[in-house]
Amino acid sequence: MPEHDVPVNPDRGPGFPRDLLAPPDPGHLPLPSPARPVPGVRLLRGAVYAVPDGARPLETDLWLPEPARGAVPVAVFVHGGAWRTGLRDDLGPRFRHWRPGPFARLALSGVAVACPDYRLSGEARHPAQLDDLRALLVWLRDRAGDLGIDPDRVVLWGESAGGHLAALTALTVPHGSAGPATVRGCVTWYAPTDLTRLAEDHPPGRFDPHDPATFEALLLGAAPADAPGPARDASPALRVTPQAPPFLVLHGTRDELVPCAQGERLAEALRAARVPVDHVPVPGANHLWAGLTEDGVERCFARTAAFLARPCAGG
Repeated sequence: MPEHDVPVNPDRGPGFPRDLLAPPDPGHLPLPSPARPVPGVRLLRGAVYAVPDGARPLETDLWLPEPARGAVPVAVFVHGGAWRTGLRDDLGPRFRHWRPGPFARLALSGVAVACPDYRLSGEARHPAQLDDLRALLVWLRDRAGDLGIDPDRVVLWGESAGGHLAALTALTVPHGSAGPATVRGCVTWYAPTDLTRLAEDHPPGRFDPHDPATFEALLLGAAPADAPGPARDASPALRVTPQAPPFLVLHGTRDELVPCAQGERLAEALRAARVPVDHVPVPGANHLWAGLTEDGVERCFARTAAFLARPCAGG
């Protein structure tokens, strides 16, 4: 056989330096050029924080106070979308008309905001999403000096599926670790918290735990009733320990997509472990704060901003 026809196995290349095939370390990539959407806010859009094998690079936006007086605390916002869709900088339809927007408001108050991508359920199953958010926390510590942030004052916050992921991350990341940034608190908005008991919490016949097409099944790779181990593993209410950080749990009493009882389950587990929790049922509110007045939406945000300020300040 002529030499040029001999098949080449790239895994057995003679002495090829395999490290050259690795992607660049996100901890050393140049940061994006800043934008200034409003005076007093510096926005870095699309910083790569992780490059999972076999998947797209994951990016985060960063809303930073400018000028900053020393290293500033960080709120990490995790978007919703049933683990299936969503935009990293979207807090939901009730906030899209705000000017300045909610993240700019927080930056103007002195709290930086990181809004990360994560792998959706069409790309990877649980626990890939948890791995992604842990990678973000490591990246925030690695880049703290470049960003002017304090990696020991981080609060996780998410809405709906993002609230589930924020809670799961806050409850499972090593507390006070020298690797990831230190999580000082967590805020959940209308989040699923116990995937093993959704059928109990919904009205009869509304949720089938054996249905392989539910959003929860797509996250787990199987219906919750047919994958009890992964369903328990992915349930924040079942992962609470006394080492958990303080929580703020907001949930509408008329939520038709994620029953209010799911928020109660997380709050009960936190109280049983003697973890500080502020559980706030929001009267009349449906999912995404549908049905709330503008004043009611403002109050939910203000209560969240006040909670973010407390742990971020080290209190």
